Amino acid sequence: MDQTALAARFRRVRSLTEQLREPLSVEDCQAQSMPDASPTKWHLAHTSWFFETFVLEAGQPGFQPFDPAYRVLFNSYYQQVGSQHPRPQRGLLTRPGLDEVLAYRAHVDAAVLDLLAGGGRRAAAAAPIVDLGLHHEQQHQELILTDAKHLLASSPLRPAYRRATNGAAAAPGAPAHSGGAWRAYDGGARHIGHGGGDFAFDNETPRHAVLIEPFSLGTRLVTNGEFAAFIADGGYRRPELWLSDGWATARARAWSAPAYWEAHDDGWYEYTLTGPRRLDPDTPLCHVSLYEADAYASWAGARLPSEAEWETAAAPRPVRGNFLEDGALHPRNAEPPDGDARQLFGDVWEWTRSPYGPYPGYRAPAGALGEYNGKFMCNQLVLRGGSCATPREHVRATYRNFFPPDARWQFSGIRLAKDG
Repeated sequence: MDQTALAARFRRVRSLTEQLREPLSVEDCQAQSMPDASPTKWHLAHTSWFFETFVLEAGQPGFQPFDPAYRVLFNSYYQQVGSQHPRPQRGLLTRPGLDEVLAYRAHVDAAVLDLLAGGGRRAAAAAPIVDLGLHHEQQHQELILTDAKHLLASSPLRPAYRRATNGAAAAPGAPAHSGGAWRAYDGGARHIGHGGGDFAFDNETPRHAVLIEPFSLGTRLVTNGEFAAFIADGGYRRPELWLSDGWATARARAWSAPAYWEAHDDGWYEYTLTGPRRLDPDTPLCHVSLYEADAYASWAGARLPSEAEWETAAAPRPVRGNFLEDGALHPRNAEPPDGDARQLFGDVWEWTRSPYGPYPGYRAPAGALGEYNGKFMCNQLVLRGGSCATPREHVRATYRNFFPPDARWQFSGIRLAKDG
């Protein structure tokens, strides 16, 4: 691995994380709006803790941490490293302050860059862990945005994270085209999963054979207007459309629309990272749970795709779409139809009906880093494709995101599938 190029990428990724923090006040960076979300300050510290723990401390006798207390405060879930501060109480960590966390970041940055610049055996051993840490940080860049969105939307002021840039998130896009467009795919033996050659998380491997039946995919994502028709037809009041757990969850939480939708006298509005705006019926739907996605698919006479079907469709396509770097921070409307599936990458994470589990032959890596993915392979569903808050270089056709079926605060949406 070219350590000079890795050092340049390290500077770029770490700098972007701090740029994402800049629109937020000190108070914004401290608050935690729900147990599933974390304060921005915690994200800034935890991503630094990752490099300090797994890169700097590893193989260095007598290592002295920046602050020994941080080992517990900013450990997320690595049991083999030690204890963790309870996740629902991260917003109570008023100390260290934001300035101290930024100083911690600067300290870790300097030490990692010195290690890489030094070359030799230790730098070579650290390089793949630095690479993993950068992809880990890119996951937290998306979480900074989705967690901040949940926080800011919880305020009666509905403040914007930032103003729209180049009109990207404020201007309506082109009208959606026919919702009845499908792209058919042949059945047969396919190979999915990452085959090596560049970075992938361990849960994307090993590459393996699957047998799929003929299927069709919707050529674009489900739109706000289409989901509004589901609501108008009593979709949230019809138990026959819902999975049992989904119906119980929707009743218990009084769901009647996607997260961030608000009904006004003159129609639907939604909260975005650039503030509230009137709902564009042609924009891809986002912030729905697996339960809502599955209920909508039943109402539409379709189903959700499996992850093998999704990857079969996406693997031949270039990774192009609306990502974090585009600055919209919101899904964009589909381009005109071309007979093939569009919006496979970016805009919204697409729910699949596939449970998150190990591929045949999967083995978690040894040591604490083996806790990264494998131990979460239970009670979660796979999402594919990335979102408008995902860094472009972080996405691959084999990338497996995963969340519990009731999660709504991520940019998660729907692509329909059907048999034959």
